[in-house]
Amino acid sequence: MKVAIFIGSASDFGVAEEAINILREFDVLFELEVTSAHRSLERTLTLVRAFEKQGAEVFIAIAGESAHLAGVVASHTRRPVIGVPVGGSTLNGLDALLSTVQMPKGIPVACMGIGKSGAANAALLAIQILSLKDASLNKKMKEYREKLAAQVETSSKKVKENL
Repeated sequence: MKVAIFIGSASDFGVAEEAINILREFDVLFELEVTSAHRSLERTLTLVRAFEKQGAEVFIAIAGESAHLAGVVASHTRRPVIGVPVGGSTLNGLDALLSTVQMPKGIPVACMGIGKSGAANAALLAIQILSLKDASLNKKMKEYREKLAAQVETSSKKVKENL
């Protein structure tokens, strides 16, 4: 396993699926667990330690509302932690975003955007981190980026045809 994904509750799974799909596309091994920084702190800490022993190189923490999950994970590992705030709260995810992005000096968390696009980007950032030591992942990332560029060109041509 290369990437450990934590979601704060089962309701966050729909967001996590975006990351899962990308990790699968790149054939990156991952595990996912539901755990809460508030409701199951000891479980979270046990999982961080266990996943480190199993070889997790990057952690992705997906959580809504006060969203301290990424910060708690980051405070218990020296491996990269990527936080993904989830919307749906009374503040539409702004609370989760601020909780994730406002980490104290010395305990960094890379913070993605709110929701599904943030989860997709978390997976892509994890892959970029892993690709620093993995030439095959680096090649797949290059091909992925080339595919994105080609899609923009195709879209541009279609738009111009409709002018």
